[in-house]
Amino acid sequence: MHVVLAGGGTAGHIEPALALADALRRNDPTIGITALGTERGLETRLVPERGYELALIPAVPLPRKPTPELITVPGRLRGTVKAVQDILERTKADAVVGFGGYVAMPAYLAAKRARVPIVVHEANARPGLANKVGARYSDFVAVSTPDSKLRDSRYIGIPLRRTIATLDRNAARPEARAYFGLDQRLPTLLVSGGSQGARRLNETVQAIAPRLQQYGVQILHAVGPKNELPAIDDIPGMPPYRVLPYVDRMDLAYAAADMMLCRAGAMTVAELSAVGLPGAYVPLPIGNGEQRLNAQPVVRAGGGLLVDDAELTPDWVIANLLPVLTDPQRLWDMSRAAAEFGRRDADELLVGMVYEAIAAHRRA
Repeated sequence: MHVVLAGGGTAGHIEPALALADALRRNDPTIGITALGTERGLETRLVPERGYELALIPAVPLPRKPTPELITVPGRLRGTVKAVQDILERTKADAVVGFGGYVAMPAYLAAKRARVPIVVHEANARPGLANKVGARYSDFVAVSTPDSKLRDSRYIGIPLRRTIATLDRNAARPEARAYFGLDQRLPTLLVSGGSQGARRLNETVQAIAPRLQQYGVQILHAVGPKNELPAIDDIPGMPPYRVLPYVDRMDLAYAAADMMLCRAGAMTVAELSAVGLPGAYVPLPIGNGEQRLNAQPVVRAGGGLLVDDAELTPDWVIANLLPVLTDPQRLWDMSRAAAEFGRRDADELLVGMVYEAIAAHRRA
């Protein structure tokens, strides 16, 4: 059996695809897997690092919303769709699994022409154009949030890396806090704005850090590799404040933390929910509002807080975040609510959908 994955471009598309690839291989070590990508996407590094074949196709960026530019898309897609058809023929593909983005659209069109079954996974609450099209061609549509608007979809969550999906935060906490040089006993705030950091989060936290430390809160702060903050030396008798350009062991960061201040990307929300880590979510103030939609379900469930970017100030942190960090019972309640909402088995559920789609196609 051979499965072609279409999830290139950003880590939000690639990581779920790779988590599915890992789950497929666990289920059947002989399965063939090919990931589609373009020369300018992160997949050129991430896919080979994980040991999977990468097949490059021409990039055809898609408008996020219906615009007059859509008229030119079919012509620009024609060559890319043919390239994907050649890959499907070469690999004798049994299924195409798309995760959205500009790689997914030609994959869906090529699979439809080649009569290869399609499985769609949408990570965001507000689906993109490619997955809206893919969902029209498939009866096997998976979504990450119960609030998704894709028709006839199944809520399964987002396929996650095994180091995250299997994380036991309580068991890993002593190792995690030792790894980052943190106190084993103090409430811990993890801060990260994503792979590139977030200036608003960085500046707010650095401004309020001394107050949080005075209340006995220690901080693990990933500022992003392109962001610089003035170095802060530990103050004798005060809780640690660890500033790092990036964190390459997010499993340990999650285990070390009691709460996280972060953006509300779909992957971040899914990971925090799965491991039962409460989040204070600060959606990006730009785009189509999808980050707010991503965070709303877990916040409604009691597993997090939600604050607009413009309202994230030192005063907000003291009034809203500090009372949670210094209340063990409330932290426990929010952690349990997040864990009950989260899904750790999305990769296995999506594997089941792939086999289901293939079986339905063979019966047709």
